[in-house]
Amino acid sequence: MKDTPLSNCERDFILKAIEEKKRLDGRQTYDYRKIKITFGTDYGCCFVDLGQTRVMAQVSCELVVPKESRPNEGIMFFNLELSPMASPAFEPPGRADLLKCLTRAPTQGLRNDWKEPCFLCDHDFKVWQIRVDVHTLNNDGNLMDAASVAAIGALCHFRRPDVSIQGEEVTVYSPEERDPIPLSIYHMPISVSFAFFQQGTFLLVDPCEREERVMDGLLMIAMNKHREICSIQSSGGIMLLKEQVMRCSKIASVKVSEITELINKALLNDKTARKAGGRCGFAESIPQERITALKTDQTAVEMTDVGETASSIVQTAEAPPQTVPSPSVPVPGVGQVGEVLRNSWGLEEEEEEEEEDGGEVDVVEILDSDEEEDEVVILYPETTKKPK
Repeated sequence: MKDTPLSNCERDFILKAIEEKKRLDGRQTYDYRKIKITFGTDYGCCFVDLGQTRVMAQVSCELVVPKESRPNEGIMFFNLELSPMASPAFEPPGRADLLKCLTRAPTQGLRNDWKEPCFLCDHDFKVWQIRVDVHTLNNDGNLMDAASVAAIGALCHFRRPDVSIQGEEVTVYSPEERDPIPLSIYHMPISVSFAFFQQGTFLLVDPCEREERVMDGLLMIAMNKHREICSIQSSGGIMLLKEQVMRCSKIASVKVSEITELINKALLNDKTARKAGGRCGFAESIPQERITALKTDQTAVEMTDVGETASSIVQTAEAPPQTVPSPSVPVPGVGQVGEVLRNSWGLEEEEEEEEEDGGEVDVVEILDSDEEEDEVVILYPETTKKPK
């Protein structure tokens, strides 16, 4: 299933707005969307919301036989799943450029102490294999930045089992026996994406999904808070000048510092909640109704002068128009408007005849003659019997 392409009107509108330094969601040129980082109940599970883009990362580990080319080093394995659930445009085999950039950046931030081998009783070396599975839950643009933040957050949150070696005997302890050990991470490489339009004339940070459709090229820079570039990758076939790349690196250094501080704050809050024995992860999402992936945030409403404002509106408002009662049928053959009202049908003609005759009309006479006879009927509502 392919995604619906943009029409020419939509494409021209987006490009015209970018030329006027305006964006569809009201952001400025260098503004990021709101980033929300949450952790699951188990260690190593991280959810990242970048606007409407939602990514989940899960870290796991196991003891495996090392590679023959590097027998004394552990293994880091990344898996990026682009599910059609996130976007109908995702089809197998996926985007290799995202996986390549995602694999390159976080590995440089890890120390080598988790790569030390374990000597087992069968005279085989075993090393730790760290596996990072990144799943896209919803795509609204800039998937690489959300995936990098989720992968780094999951690696920082992960705890591997403790291991003890006595001679040729290796014991792997469960979390109930010994506290798990966190991975040693020197720094956090964070990816920042830049979209170029009109052959590099205009630049945007954190492009959304519609902006990615009309862009000419994309530049992804992975950097840590020490302003060290860990990875850089360009796609789209656009030619960039040295000044443009340097300008993007300066912008990326500021954004990386802000995102790193946000990750550290989220890790500290999760550690404090777990230490206090409070709810965390999925259990915390249930009472706060945050299970839904795309839930609109509540809008703040001013409620200070509600009573005074309501009373003033009632006093200055016009009187409501009088409503006409709808007709009803109490019995078949009789029509009535309103309730408990006297029937006034024909009373006006009766009053006129009473005035002409002096107000005394008690007898109705019908004369027999050769001429046409006129039949006069006078209605008396109070003596009229209801039809059976």
